[in-house]
Amino acid sequence: MTPNPFTVLGLPEWPDLDDETVHAAWQAIAAETHPDRPDGGNLARYTQASAAYAELNTPWGRSEAYADLVEQAWADGRLDDYPGTTLLDQEPMPVVLVPVVFVPQPVPLREVLRMLAEIPGRFRRGHPVRLLIRAAVIAGLCLTVLSVFPRWAAPDFGVAVLTGVFFLSAREDLAPPDW
Repeated sequence: MTPNPFTVLGLPEWPDLDDETVHAAWQAIAAETHPDRPDGGNLARYTQASAAYAELNTPWGRSEAYADLVEQAWADGRLDDYPGTTLLDQEPMPVVLVPVVFVPQPVPLREVLRMLAEIPGRFRRGHPVRLLIRAAVIAGLCLTVLSVFPRWAAPDFGVAVLTGVFFLSAREDLAPPDW
């Protein structure tokens, strides 16, 4: 069983410790036990503290180490060692809905003209053959929909969907403007 990294560094068992606290605890132990000290230090203690620091030096590592401790306590039947870690002990958090208002801004005419001017270059540098093949496939599918459902409203919708799919997926065959 690996030792508790919080105990090794003399820290409270809590995942919300900050980086500075963990680093200061490790530095204090390293200064006392480093093998380069004149008295030879304590290599075993220094190695153990370094391993604990490597585990706890990030917020993710601290939360994982804490979760491991809680899981081990539960497995051992020590539920009272970590109060507040069960969902039954916690108060439900209120849900606060924040309205988000999205106001689309008009695209300046200069930007629209610039994008239109890039289209021929994008075709040349992209994959025009693949784009033509896809256009032919979409046109064939549109004609199939129109011939299978000649008098319904579905053909108009189907053709609109297929055309939209073509335009949305055509970007894959066009080179980005900076190429």
